[in-house]
This record gives sequence, C-alpha cells and structure tokens, in this order.
Amino acid sequence: MELNPYATYLNGYDPIPVLTSTSERLHALTANLSGAQINTPPAPGKWSICNIVTHLADCELVFAFRLRQTLAVRPDQPHAIIQPFDQDAWAQRYAVYHIEPALALFQAMRNWNLLFLATVSQDDRHRPTTHPERGTMTLWTIVETMAGHDINHLQQLDRLTAQPA
Repeated sequence: MELNPYATYLNGYDPIPVLTSTSERLHALTANLSGAQINTPPAPGKWSICNIVTHLADCELVFAFRLRQTLAVRPDQPHAIIQPFDQDAWAQRYAVYHIEPALALFQAMRNWNLLFLATVSQDDRHRPTTHPERGTMTLWTIVETMAGHDINHLQQLDRLTAQPA
C-alpha cells in the first residue's frame, strides 16, 4: 500500500488551500438537495451523499488525532504509530446520521485542524510517524492525504449532485 493513496488527486498542489475550501464546497454541493437526493445511494452497496459527508466527518476526527499524535511524541522517544481503521466497518452505522450534524462536525473539526496546522513548523512537517499498513511517513504526508481524500470525495459529490433528482 502506498504512503498516500490520494496523491494523484492532489497532483502536487499545496494541500492547505484544498483543506481550507472543502467545508464551503460541501455546503454548496448539498445546500439545495432534497432528502431523497441526500439519503438515497446511487446504486446498491454504494454510499449516499449523506454517507459520504458522514465519512468525511469521521475521517476528520481520525486525521485530527493522527496529526496531534505525530507531533506529541517527545524528541527522545521513537515516533508515533498511527492507528488504521476499517471505513466499511464504521459505515455500517451511518444510517442513524443526518447530513446537517455531519456537515457541522466536519466544519468544526476542519477549522480546528487548520488552526493546528498553522502552528506547524518546517521541522514539524518532516516529523515521522508510521501507519501499520502504509509504512513510515511524515506529518506532511498526512496533510497531503487529507487534501487528496477531500478532492476524491468532492469529485464523487460533484457527480452525484449533477444527476437529476
């Protein structure tokens, strides 16, 4: 497994503008949709728009912890090992979630993470951490993964919201 499976989405661009604009894009894409459009999967076994936004909120929680865990290791200690998770296992509970709180959580956590990232130095960007499935990476790889992940799901939402109701 590659260190950043979403690198092609980011395509070498600065991740911070992507991270900064995603919340607004999510609100714009979902603002005028009906409940049926938001909650109906496009095909059996596929995620609905609400499921995708809920997944983004879940991931933002995970990314928040990974970023902080990476920088919280004392200099005299080995680097952190970040915890992978099974997104499909988490998604099994998505039926109880609604889009409004998912959007609110994503926006709050993303703003919180952007404030945290504003404190990151050049040395911090190179701080190593290990993902058990992907290998040893840097804090900045996590940031780039976040942005690429955003782009991937925003493209999905673009396609889903472009379909007629």
